[in-house]
Amino acid sequence: MPVSPSPSSPPSQPVRPRRAPRKLLWHRLIFGLWFRPVEVLDEARDRSVWGAAAFLCLLCGALGTLGNDSFWEGWRVGPGQALEAMALADGVLLLASLLLGVATQAIARRLGGNGKFGPTVTLFVVIFWATDLPRLALDACLPGDSYPVRAAAWITSAFGYAFAALLIRGQHHLPTHKAVAAVSVQMLAAVALLKFPPGA
Repeated sequence: MPVSPSPSSPPSQPVRPRRAPRKLLWHRLIFGLWFRPVEVLDEARDRSVWGAAAFLCLLCGALGTLGNDSFWEGWRVGPGQALEAMALADGVLLLASLLLGVATQAIARRLGGNGKFGPTVTLFVVIFWATDLPRLALDACLPGDSYPVRAAAWITSAFGYAFAALLIRGQHHLPTHKAVAAVSVQMLAAVALLKFPPGA
């Protein structure tokens, strides 16, 4: 019985190397949150941005200090002491911001999320301070109780809250109501103390 020839296998296609993900530069991350937040957060998923988080904390801490009358009073007495106080405030702010990110990660995990530690913590810090930049810039030039500063505080708080919820929903694959719950306590406490401090 004749044996039929085996069908020839199709020629193998050359395997194209996968492109490495495009580097997410700081300025695209920070300013992109205002102009295309959903796209930027999706691009930043699973990426830790420790450098951008630290930079924003230090920048915003410096801007907040410059808007404080006590800094300028100390500057007139001794510039060195005023700068030391600014550096100390920046360090405390950086630590407090990272703790807020850690708390957000822990709550999201408790609610059933599965996001990674580094991306969640650092992106939370970036979102909080990137959305606060307009208020801090106004506060450095105008009195803290002026109408533009107060209006900017309300608007940036709303944006920060919404972007933080979007972040947790995407990073941890949680429904919207759980994502909002994961960021509520930290965002409300930080906003109340930093943007609307007691006695302001």
